[in-house]
Amino acid sequence: MIGRIPITDISPVVDCGQWPAKAVAGETFEVSATVFREGHDAVAAGVVLTAPDGQRGRLRPMRETAPGTDRWAVEVCLPSEGDWVYRVEAWSDPIASWLHDADIKIPRGLDTDLMCEEGARLFERAARAVRQADCPAPDGANGESACGHRAALLGVAARLRDEDLDPRARLSIAQLPETASLLAAHPLRELVTRSRQQKVRVSRRRALYGSWYEFFPRSEGAVVNGVGASKSGNFQTAAKRLPAIAKMGFDVVYLPPIHPIGHTFRKGRNNTLNPEPDDPGSPWAIGSEDGGHDAVHPDLGTIDDFDDFVGRTRELGMEVALDFALQCSPDHPWVKEHPEWFTVRADGTIAYAENPPKKYQDIYPLNFDKDPEGLYAEIKRVLRHWMDHGVRIFRVDNPHTKPVAFWERLMADIHATDPDVLFLSEAFTRPPMLHALGKIGFHQSYTYYTWKNSKWDVEDYLAELSHATSHFLRPNLFVNTPDILHEYLQHGGVPAFKIRAVLAATASPTWGVYSGYELAENVPVRPGSEEYLDSEKYQYRPRDWVTAEREGRSLAPFITHLNLFRRAHPALQELRNLRFHRVDQPDIICFSKRLPGAYDAATRRHGLGDVVIAVINLDPHHTHEATVDLDLPALGLDWNAEFVVDDEFSGESYRWRQNNYVRLDPHIQPAHLLTVRASPR
Repeated sequence: MIGRIPITDISPVVDCGQWPAKAVAGETFEVSATVFREGHDAVAAGVVLTAPDGQRGRLRPMRETAPGTDRWAVEVCLPSEGDWVYRVEAWSDPIASWLHDADIKIPRGLDTDLMCEEGARLFERAARAVRQADCPAPDGANGESACGHRAALLGVAARLRDEDLDPRARLSIAQLPETASLLAAHPLRELVTRSRQQKVRVSRRRALYGSWYEFFPRSEGAVVNGVGASKSGNFQTAAKRLPAIAKMGFDVVYLPPIHPIGHTFRKGRNNTLNPEPDDPGSPWAIGSEDGGHDAVHPDLGTIDDFDDFVGRTRELGMEVALDFALQCSPDHPWVKEHPEWFTVRADGTIAYAENPPKKYQDIYPLNFDKDPEGLYAEIKRVLRHWMDHGVRIFRVDNPHTKPVAFWERLMADIHATDPDVLFLSEAFTRPPMLHALGKIGFHQSYTYYTWKNSKWDVEDYLAELSHATSHFLRPNLFVNTPDILHEYLQHGGVPAFKIRAVLAATASPTWGVYSGYELAENVPVRPGSEEYLDSEKYQYRPRDWVTAEREGRSLAPFITHLNLFRRAHPALQELRNLRFHRVDQPDIICFSKRLPGAYDAATRRHGLGDVVIAVINLDPHHTHEATVDLDLPALGLDWNAEFVVDDEFSGESYRWRQNNYVRLDPHIQPAHLLTVRASPR
C-alpha cells in the first residue's frame, strides 16, 4: 500500500528486495528514490542506515537530482562489513513550501505581514522540534548545544516579525545559507512516510578490487622432451614463480584444479582423443585412483606442499584462488561410491559432458536432482576442506550448468560462518543466468568483455557493468583465459595486448590475465577458433620468462606499470564512478574515474580528489587523431576550467581544457593515462 508521501523506484534494490544489494567496506554508492506528493507543496527525503549490530544512524538528507524530476539521491559509504539495511524517509516540507510562496509574494507586496508571520510560526515549530541528539559534534568537540540551534531558529522567527525591517530584508534572513544549513540538520517534517527496509551486504575489499593472475603449477618447472617422457612441475617449482607475479602487482593467484586427473578417455595434446603415455590430461577431468576433489595430484606434491604454497603466496602479499569445478572423470571415486549422483543413459552408460558439437568424453557432469541432500553435504565438505587449508577465494567453473538454488543455499551457508570467503562465477552464458548468479550470492562474475572490442560495444557494455547492474554483479575483466583467445588478440599483435590490458585494468576495479599474456601468445589451434595451439589445458607449457624479459619480448613491465598505477589511484579501485566522454573519432574511446576529495562546507563542494582520464586507441593497427570533449563537471571542474594533466606512460604534462587534441600510435603509445594535477595559475 502506498504511503501518504509516495516513495517509489528505490535503488539499490535487487528483485524487490529478495536478495541484498552489493557493496564493500568503504565503497561509496548512491541511494535514490522517486518522491512526490499531490498538489504543489514541497517534499523532502532522507536515508537512515542501520548497521549490522542494529545501531541506527542519523537521517542523511537526500537532494533532488534535477529540478522537477522528483528523483532524490544521496551518496553513502558503509564503513564495515556485514549485512546493513537502509530505508528512505519522505515528508512534507512546510518551510520549503513557505519559502517558495514568500519569494513570489513578498517582493510584490502581497500579504507581506501575513507571510512573515506564517514563516515565523514555522521556524518556531522547527526550534521546538530540535533535540540534543540532533546536534552534530564538529571538529571532535562534544557537540553544539541544542540551545544554540534552537536559539538560531528562534532568531530567524524574531527577525521575520521585526516590523522595523523591510519585509524583503526579513525574508532574506530566512534565505541565508546558514539558515539552510540549520534546516538541513533539523528539518521540520510533516506527514513523515517511511519505505520498507532494504538490504545491502557489505563484503571485504577484495570482492571489488584486485588484479588476478592465472597459471598452471604443473607447467612451472616442467620438463618437456621432444620424444622422451615429460615431467610435471609441482608446488615447489611453481612457488619460484610467485615473486615475479607479486612484482607485477597482482593480488590474487588463481590455480586451475589441482586434483588427480582421470585416465579414461584422457584428452591428448590439442584436445585429441589419442593421448601419448606422458600427456597429463585436462585438470578439469577430476578424479582417479589417487582421489577426488579433496585430494592433490601426486605430481604436484602433497597437501603440505600446497599449504606451503599458500603460505608463500601470503608472504608476498597475495591470495590463492582455487578452481572449484563440480564434475568428475570416469575414474573419480564418486562414480563407484555414488552412481546415483550421475545421469545414466538408455544403454546403461553414464552420460559425459556435451555442448554439441563439442564433446567432453573425459568428464561426467553431476546430476543435482537424484540425491540433492547427499550431494550437497559432500560438496560443502569438500569446499570447507580447502577453506581449512587457507583458500578464501574460489573461482567456480561453469556454475550456470548447476541449479541456481543449489548455489544460493551454498553461498548462504558459507557466508553465515565465513563471510570473508569469496566466489567468482565463471558463467559465459545468457544474461538472465549470469545476472541471477550474481544476485544470489556470487561476489564476482566473468563477463562478455573479451568479445566487446568496437567502441560502441565497449562503451555500452562497460556503462551497463558500472551502473545498471553494479548493485548485484561485480565484473572481473579477464583479458584472456585458457579457453578464450579472441581474434582481436590473434591478429592485433603486441598493441592489441596492451590496449586490452589498459582498458580492463582502468575500466574495472578487478581484472585478470592468464599466463602467457605477457608473451603476447596469439596462435590459435586453427583459423576461426578461440582455442590456443598447444593449449596448456592438455599439456605442459613451460615458458622462459627470464629470456623473454631480457630480450624485451615480455609485457611484464607494461603490466607492472598498470597494476602499480591502479594501486596508487583509489579512483581506479571503484566500479560505479566510470564516466564516458565524447570523442569525434570512432576508434578512440575516453572515460574518466573520480574519487572526490573532502567536502568543503563553505563552498558546498567536494575537493577535486583523485581524477584519472583514460584515452585509448582501440585500433591496434593504425594511428588515429581526435578531439576529446570532456564533461568537466563530471571531473569536479567548472566548464571553463584549464588544468594540468600528467601522462603516466610518456611522463609528459599537458595543459587541457574542455576540448583537447589527441594523437595515438598503437605501436608507440596506444593510450593516454592522465591524472588531473591542478588548475594552472
